[in-house]
Amino acid sequence: MGYVNSLKCRECGREYPVDPIYVCEFCFGPLEAAYDYNKISSVLSRELIEKREKNLWRYKELLPIDGEPQVGLSSGFTPLIRADNLANALGIDHLYIKDDTVVHPTLSFKDRVVSVALTKAKEFGFDTVACASTGNLAHAVSAHGAKAGFKRFVFIPATLEPSKIVASLVYEPNVVAVDGNYDDVNRLCTEIANKYRWAFVNINIRPFYAEGSKTQGFEIVEQLGWKTPDNVVVPCASGSLLTKIWKAFKELNYIGLISEVKTKVFAAQALGCSPISTAVKAGTDIIKPVKPDTIAKSLAIGNPADGYYAVNVIKESSGWAETVTDLEIIEGIKLLAKTEGIFSETAGGVTVATTKKLIEQGIIKKHELTVVCITGNGLKTQEALSGHTKQVFYIKPNINSFEDILRNVL
Repeated sequence: MGYVNSLKCRECGREYPVDPIYVCEFCFGPLEAAYDYNKISSVLSRELIEKREKNLWRYKELLPIDGEPQVGLSSGFTPLIRADNLANALGIDHLYIKDDTVVHPTLSFKDRVVSVALTKAKEFGFDTVACASTGNLAHAVSAHGAKAGFKRFVFIPATLEPSKIVASLVYEPNVVAVDGNYDDVNRLCTEIANKYRWAFVNINIRPFYAEGSKTQGFEIVEQLGWKTPDNVVVPCASGSLLTKIWKAFKELNYIGLISEVKTKVFAAQALGCSPISTAVKAGTDIIKPVKPDTIAKSLAIGNPADGYYAVNVIKESSGWAETVTDLEIIEGIKLLAKTEGIFSETAGGVTVATTKKLIEQGIIKKHELTVVCITGNGLKTQEALSGHTKQVFYIKPNINSFEDILRNVL
């Protein structure tokens, strides 16, 4: 058996059985997995973790499953790269990239959450899995669900980039494109989840799904030599990843695997969809929904489910939040690519550009150790760079033609 005692309301604290439910019947607050940390601390050690396979399941005691992992056995333990070239360009001493553009089967951090969600769906006996998605989650549910033998329905905004739609269709799920933005898609999926006995990973399975994001935080700590960074910059859509990285740091401290948590947590958002950053800057925890208008479609959630909790984590950690324009996003993608050879999707451009802005404002200090979370591969959003890259040189197949352009390049 696993180490989850119950599901607990994040608002009123009422406890519920470990079932596919996600909302408190009393106050309508979201439910979250509640662990037996004393039991975990008695069995889990750094040495045990380090002996295990290099995937996200090396931290399985801190994940909400009862038996052995069943999905996503090759997901997780992505590189933590010391980014000296980018650090020099930004003017700081210690910068690391947590690079979720590689290793994962579908090349984004969503493989983490889906691995946990679908393992739990198998434990609950579901035969159909589904999601509301801006792209990356659809890919992960489509791929992992195919391997695990599930029937699959993925619901996306009809305006999603064509390349992201194809990247789901290749696994042959049922792709449903909804005329509306992500928030419209999510509302529809909530209705469907209430009518059909399907495992919607980010609705009725959400208390388990969200816990998968903690593995990025666990890995950062382990890869830094069992310590937390001074700063971590996290892209925000729903706000869940930011809150779970913080939860991961706190859990490792609570069970005695690290001695302290000294990290400031920073939220990165696109200016065209920045309800969390807006609340932080206004000094409030009230999230005002917005209509998204940004090239960073993977972050285009105008009414973030975990926005309130993200704001509170930022306050608790003495962090901050910033926004960047579409042009700054593109420049962030290009800067990461030309300095570190990492091609990120638009969300990565948001995070790099936000980090640059925080350094320029003096909020992130030169001597501090900063980790920047890059959550998805740039091959997913190539359209965003159209018209913003260097030109291609077309020549005749002879040396004179080549040397004509060479004189312009050197």
